[in-house]
Amino acid sequence: MTEIDQTPESSEAPYQRRIRSFVLRQGRLTKGQERALQTGWPQFGIEYAAQALDLAQAFGRGDSPKILEIGFGMGDATAKIAQTLPASDFLAVEVHTPGVGGLLKLMQEGDISNIRIVQHDAVEVLQNMLADGSLDAVHIFFPDPWHKKRHHKRRLIQAEFVQLLCAKLKAGAYIHVATDWQEYAEWVLEVLRAEPQLQNTAVDYAEKPAYRPLTKFENRGLKLGHGVWDLVFKRKA
Repeated sequence: MTEIDQTPESSEAPYQRRIRSFVLRQGRLTKGQERALQTGWPQFGIEYAAQALDLAQAFGRGDSPKILEIGFGMGDATAKIAQTLPASDFLAVEVHTPGVGGLLKLMQEGDISNIRIVQHDAVEVLQNMLADGSLDAVHIFFPDPWHKKRHHKRRLIQAEFVQLLCAKLKAGAYIHVATDWQEYAEWVLEVLRAEPQLQNTAVDYAEKPAYRPLTKFENRGLKLGHGVWDLVFKRKA
């Protein structure tokens, strides 16, 4: 990713004036993605609004676990997880249009109905659309590590962001972060350990949970000897 400008100074809250962890890119849509956006978005897309979202109404059922997926890329892992966990509902948040089209296409091909998509900044979705204590889990798989030291301030996983996540989690709910960048794994471990509302489910890094599929990129990396680190922390009661 490349950089995005910081929001100008204003009377907004400090976290709203943050440096974002993503940049909006003009990606090219395939014909399949474009068709999926046209036909799938009216059914599975949720427009961003600065008001609380009724998750039970959005998914048509209220007794199912509600899981937030942040930054799903092209949607392969999210689609597979939703198929693996049909009793759970997934609110998938991504800013890039080709990825949204890609996930909608996979949903149509796999007859997947337990995903809803919001194309917007995940921080603002958390701040404005999700009620406190409304989530059973948050998945953040392979976020941009912003590996150059001068870009560390752009990393998504920061203390203030984790506090925001904790406010939206139910007691006993979990945060699952996966990364293939060791230095970022160490960063995430330090940030999550420092949050008093969270408890690690492992000594350091967790075994890969069965529900998280291996991506093509991850499989290729593992064959080359690259590591992948999973971190799973639960919110204390």
